[in-house]
Amino acid sequence: MAAEEMRQMADAAGLAALISRASEAKSGKKRGLPPVEKWNPPFCGDIDMEIRADGTWFYMGTPIGRQPLVQLFSTVLRKDGDGKTYLVTPVEKVGIRVIDAPFVAVEMNASERDGRQVLTFRTNVGDVIEAGKDHPLRFPGHGPGHRKDSELKPYLHVRGRLEALVSRAVMYELVELGEVAEVAGRDMFVVRTGGETFPIMPVDELEAASR
Repeated sequence: MAAEEMRQMADAAGLAALISRASEAKSGKKRGLPPVEKWNPPFCGDIDMEIRADGTWFYMGTPIGRQPLVQLFSTVLRKDGDGKTYLVTPVEKVGIRVIDAPFVAVEMNASERDGRQVLTFRTNVGDVIEAGKDHPLRFPGHGPGHRKDSELKPYLHVRGRLEALVSRAVMYELVELGEVAEVAGRDMFVVRTGGETFPIMPVDELEAASR
């Protein structure tokens, strides 16, 4: 029992130290995010932190209820080439678990600029992202070679290798803005934003799903 209490105290102290370092990394960066992609600190192991599919952050099995703390941690997130996601400060890199995507797009606004539709998304941690060339949308699991009954789960590129899963409610709004266009010689159901065209699924697949 004493050993367990000591472990919990050590974990709590470690989290407090990590919060402090993340805060230091963010300080002075009010107009931008910390340059985590440029940092190459040593790997210090994994911590018991997890981002669930609905965007909820957990530490040691308990939800992190303070949104400002979640937002702070989100600014020092990085996904590396090994496919794993880390919290990165100038002095350390620690691994965390991500069940699906680290962010969730919870709101979308459709506007027009220079006669073109522009879709802007807000994530659960406050990022505002304009979908387009620099922040593409992708719709995995559809098209040739994929199961026709697979779930439609759009993702939006946020930064680095990090993406936001488009929430179900926003996904329905997004699909309402879809249209048919020819892509690589095939009729596709697509969505347009920022002058870019993003295929959602083949039209014949959409028609089959609608029957």
